[in-house]
Amino acid sequence: MNDRASTTQGLRESRKTDADARKLVARLVDIYKRFGPLIVLEGINLDLVAGQTTVIIGESGSGKSVLLNHLVRLLKPDRGEVYFHEQRIDNISERQLSEIRPHMGFLFQGSALFDSMNVGENIAFPIVEHTKRIPSEVDKIVARKLALVGLEGIQRKMPSELSGGQKKRVALARAIALDPEMILYDEPTTGLDPPRSDEIDALIGKLQKELGVTSVVVTHDMATVRKVADRVIMLYKGRFIFDGKRDEVFQSEDERVRNFVEGRSDPAMLAALRKGV
Repeated sequence: MNDRASTTQGLRESRKTDADARKLVARLVDIYKRFGPLIVLEGINLDLVAGQTTVIIGESGSGKSVLLNHLVRLLKPDRGEVYFHEQRIDNISERQLSEIRPHMGFLFQGSALFDSMNVGENIAFPIVEHTKRIPSEVDKIVARKLALVGLEGIQRKMPSELSGGQKKRVALARAIALDPEMILYDEPTTGLDPPRSDEIDALIGKLQKELGVTSVVVTHDMATVRKVADRVIMLYKGRFIFDGKRDEVFQSEDERVRNFVEGRSDPAMLAALRKGV
């Protein structure tokens, strides 16, 4: 049996396991990652439940985006294991991984649209790469995905003609082009004004409800946390220091969590900065 067939069979068989009975879509097991002397993730364990929106918060440099990149295997851990439906993916070949990636959608922080392609071509790209659909079918899928994000009829526009919010929505349409089971959002509202941020938050909730996707959202935006989160996790110096329901994070007694949620710096740091003024 070749790599592609064995990977597909492994995914099918995994859905019969006890883990699947608990509706786990993905898992990180004892993940460690460092870049040179900098330890970014230190013993991370995470179970992602089907249909749930998990929001990961934390200071810049705490490892949030690095964690996301492990889930989709854009990075490999130095130690630990990554699973998708009980199929271990951190140690498989790129050929095997190509069978799994279509089940995942990724909204990059900067949207990452191809500047040389128009909107329709950007959204069609993963469909053409991973399926054998004829052009007319691809066009219909592109139109449906654009309608889902509220951007009907802009297939021929170039990315340079779009606003920041429109780029995010086109990137989101591309992320859902293959009807993924899991969508990863890396700072989806960064650089957007409050009304546009509100639109992206509404789309995250809409996709969870209408498509039943499992969502993982990395954000600094506490308004996003309030609007979309079922579960909130806080990363601090490479470790989880909070893991609970949305309302619980706003009631946490951990000073590190409270400071982040309320947008306050460490008092000692503020005092040191004020002395220098």
